[in-house]
Amino acid sequence: MATNSLDRLTVLGAGVLGGQIAWQSAFRGKTVVVYDLHEAGLQQCRTAQETYSHIYQQEMNATARQMDETRARITFTTDLAASVADADVVIEAVPEIPEVKIEVYSELAKYLPEHTLLATNSSTLLPSQFARYTGRPDKYCALHFANLIWKLNIAEVMAHPGTADDTLVAITGFAIEIGMVPIPVMKEQNGYVLNTMLVALANASQTLVTNGISTPEIVDRTYMIMNRGCAMGPCALLDVVGMTTIYNIFSYWGNENGDEQMSKNAAYIKENFIDKGKLGLTTGAGYYTYPNPAYQAADFLDVPDISRATELGLQARLS
Repeated sequence: MATNSLDRLTVLGAGVLGGQIAWQSAFRGKTVVVYDLHEAGLQQCRTAQETYSHIYQQEMNATARQMDETRARITFTTDLAASVADADVVIEAVPEIPEVKIEVYSELAKYLPEHTLLATNSSTLLPSQFARYTGRPDKYCALHFANLIWKLNIAEVMAHPGTADDTLVAITGFAIEIGMVPIPVMKEQNGYVLNTMLVALANASQTLVTNGISTPEIVDRTYMIMNRGCAMGPCALLDVVGMTTIYNIFSYWGNENGDEQMSKNAAYIKENFIDKGKLGLTTGAGYYTYPNPAYQAADFLDVPDISRATELGLQARLS
């Protein structure tokens, strides 16, 4: 079964991961339209993509000319109908709120060309929850990316019962064309492979902080020593994912599963970060401050000097 090249991409949602998907796809030669409901969201995406330009030159040996060519392949719009008029594939990356996704799909169905494939980048929700709203369930599946897409280059492919084989093959081919390693998910699973592990880790780590059992730095130090060679711990990863996304996940699943601790973790994130405008890496502050977070310090994992024994020992006193 041959794959058809999907050269014209529309990304719905100009948030952290939507912007990364757009930039990576344009870097790999796709023509990309980024849609967002608000002009402010598009401007934040433009600003973030200038950061990606520097990162790609530093970490991927991209040239300034390649970055100029990447920029030239991306356009931005708040006009939903115009954004998808020529699309071969649309990737939905709107907030992780079911009602929002349903509203977007219901409106989008009015404008999509017949041939266009549709994929959701939902972090934890299932494509079967939304397929009937798309107007093309056979051409719809999940294609989930990891944050820091340029180096954590996986793309999880997950069907719902009505997804056509041709759709899965074409979407998998698209993932390969933009430099991803496809991860087939063989049954519908909230959280796919990656977030099944990640959400559990994030919730466990946040629980340690919410309940005053440990600090973010100690949680991350513990994890990084247990996993020597990893670049960051779970609290730092929350900064990368973004506090808004983490809040939405904890809030939704805390309520859905009657998980009181997860709901408490959502409340903690809202009170201590979102309400203070500290949304993580994108705003320069979350659990850590950027561009030089403490976990990147050369001595973060070192055995401490004996002079710190009193300080560290008394942290173990029960409160």
